[in-house]
Amino acid sequence: MMKKAVVFGASGFVGSYLLRELLDSPDYEEVIAVVRRELPLSHPKLRMWIGDYNSSSETREKFVCDEVFIALGSTTKRTPDKREYYQVDHDYPVLAARLAREGGAHSVFLVSSVGANAASKTFYIRTKGETERDILALNFEHTRIFRPSMIMGHRSENRPLERVVLKVWPLIDLFLVGNVDRYRGTSAEDIARAMKNSAKDAAGRSKIYYWREMRELLQC
Repeated sequence: MMKKAVVFGASGFVGSYLLRELLDSPDYEEVIAVVRRELPLSHPKLRMWIGDYNSSSETREKFVCDEVFIALGSTTKRTPDKREYYQVDHDYPVLAARLAREGGAHSVFLVSSVGANAASKTFYIRTKGETERDILALNFEHTRIFRPSMIMGHRSENRPLERVVLKVWPLIDLFLVGNVDRYRGTSAEDIARAMKNSAKDAAGRSKIYYWREMRELLQC
């Protein structure tokens, strides 16, 4: 049976690749992209819903689906206010998962971060950890959490320092072996493909994927 999926963050770095992966997959008959502005994309399977955090809860019938994919997130440069940042990185993902759960979704797929820990003193890591914790508490049949380290690839945004880091990261990767290989860089495209492939695995209630586990998923 073909499935129906909802994608939050479809205009973002990982989310844009994820949307294309789902649209190209024969496993899905319909993909709903929840975005703040219309995407320059047309596909017979694609339905776009223009909305944001403040309007999502008012249209819960839009989120009737089998699976929900969440690739939402911000940066401190784009969202310097911590309250706004927390809303984007925690409140909105949790709301998205809850609405999809109420709409019948049995599986949730979340882009988080390596090191995510709700008890951390670091705001970014703690926020990611609290998001994971609160989505796990929704008790989906399947919860799949992806914890990349450095996300590789070309971004359209102007981030000079990040461009420098991305150039040297492949050299750093050479030293990240064994127990620390989870800190190796993963391309946004590979993360998206791993998320799509993980939906084929119905074993286990919750799973966390680091670099190594995502690499294995790419072979599926």
